[in-house]
Amino acid sequence: MARKLNAGNLLTIASVTVLVGVEVLGASLAAGWAIGGLFQLGREITWGIMALSLAAGAWATVKFVQGALRVEPIYN
Repeated sequence: MARKLNAGNLLTIASVTVLVGVEVLGASLAAGWAIGGLFQLGREITWGIMALSLAAGAWATVKFVQGALRVEPIYN
């Protein structure tokens, strides 16, 4: 039995992923930058904190997409 692509759900997941992904990654980048600047940790350490926070934001985005795919499957 061939599975059929549900274009409506695919468009919804893609749109929400872009929206949520940009928000989460932007907020995590800003948080890393703010923490480094607030505590005057220097450029390299601030960049490291920003990289860690971006990795955490990317992980959160992936987990969000996995949850969204459970609720709105793209294949019937």
